[in-house]
Amino acid sequence: MQRIWATETPQRVGERVTVAGFVHSRRDHGKLVFIDLRDRSGILQIVFRAGQTEGADPEELRGEWIIAVEGEVRARPESLVNPHIETGGVELLGAHLTVLSRAETPPFDISDENAMRNVDEELRLRYRYLDLRRPSVRERLRMRHETVAFIRRFLTERGFWEIETPILSKSTPEGARDYVVPSRLQPGSFYALPQSPQQYKQLLMVAGVERYFQIARCFRDEDTRGDRQPEFTQLDIEMAFVEQEDILRLTEELFTALIRKQFPDKHILHSPWPRLDHEDVMKRYGSDRPDLREHPEDPNELAFAWILNFPLFEAEPEDAPDSVSVAGLPPGKRYAPSHHMFTAPRPEDVVKLEENPSAVRSLQHDVVLNGYEVGGGSIRIHDSELQKKIFHLIGFTPEQEDQFAHFLTAFRYGVPPHGGIAPGLDRLLMILLGQPNLREVIAFPKTGDGRDLMMDAPAPVEEAQLKELGIRIQPKPTG
Repeated sequence: MQRIWATETPQRVGERVTVAGFVHSRRDHGKLVFIDLRDRSGILQIVFRAGQTEGADPEELRGEWIIAVEGEVRARPESLVNPHIETGGVELLGAHLTVLSRAETPPFDISDENAMRNVDEELRLRYRYLDLRRPSVRERLRMRHETVAFIRRFLTERGFWEIETPILSKSTPEGARDYVVPSRLQPGSFYALPQSPQQYKQLLMVAGVERYFQIARCFRDEDTRGDRQPEFTQLDIEMAFVEQEDILRLTEELFTALIRKQFPDKHILHSPWPRLDHEDVMKRYGSDRPDLREHPEDPNELAFAWILNFPLFEAEPEDAPDSVSVAGLPPGKRYAPSHHMFTAPRPEDVVKLEENPSAVRSLQHDVVLNGYEVGGGSIRIHDSELQKKIFHLIGFTPEQEDQFAHFLTAFRYGVPPHGGIAPGLDRLLMILLGQPNLREVIAFPKTGDGRDLMMDAPAPVEEAQLKELGIRIQPKPTG
């Protein structure tokens, strides 16, 4: 007999069915044994009568054993209906029991959500495959899946193509530290894991794709925190022949439709979203990620806003770390991109690049939500001479500029105006699901210091593997 989900049983009253899953809990009542069976869909009560069950003995069952049960679905008496679960109006009268797998006692009680609040997080992460069995965690995974599925449908219906870009790429100076991967076939050379698909998506615009998106994995070797992980997922969007307004409108429509469909209990405070000037926001709030909620204690209130007119550069003292001397720039200054080096300046400010780069505003756009940045993007530079000018202003040496030779070569063959945005899915879901950190919305997250406790990573590799790659480990300097 084909197995069905637990939550299908309310439509199968009077039928003989087979269900399978984990023993969530067990209760003995004299000649009756009650088992709450848990599968991915939910929980179902199963009743075994003493001496009336074929196969295994129900009295031997323990928590987290995996079982299959065949029996008749019947309606519960009205006085015993459980309104708190989807299957609360039915139960399964077990006729045949099969034990598929026995389990040791878990290191924490999966069935008790209240007790789980006191379980050390590192213990949960070490046994993450058990933590993921909890209904509350499973529900977050389901909501993540449905969110991504909604985004895919929304963008596909609007003419976007989902295109995967490489994970093994080239290290280029774009901001955060790269994770590097040695090449066995080209000794002494390294790939880099992408901080974002930035160059690839712009090259797709050069290729004439026009509307691209990707649920992209990104990697940054940064110090972690509650809203940051070394590897994360972002929704990557790029569009050709657009202005900034087109990107803002699309993003706002996508998020609004997503929340109405997947998170109907949430209330978007302002529609359309406020558009705030970066300088004004910094003066008023002291932050470019203001929390604009009227009632911050209300978990269902969502205050989106756009932050616009960012400075194109952040000026830093010449003696700042990794500072460089740039010929022709004001003394004591160097310039770092406020967003990234491919962001276009506002057209009316281009003339200021020669005499006062600090005064140049950009076509960057950040979306903030309840005090977090949940996405950022810009209109990109599509003129090779302007791009070279930006490289010069941020102090690129000829050798550093050569690292982008592939990019500038592509620009010689025509580049449509283009731009995009990259909302962070983990951070967005963290807020929408009311979680305290990103780890609660990621299936297999890492700790605050970047460790995977379940897999015990990072870890040393064998000397033979290092030798094959031509790598020798040097002791880390002390003092």
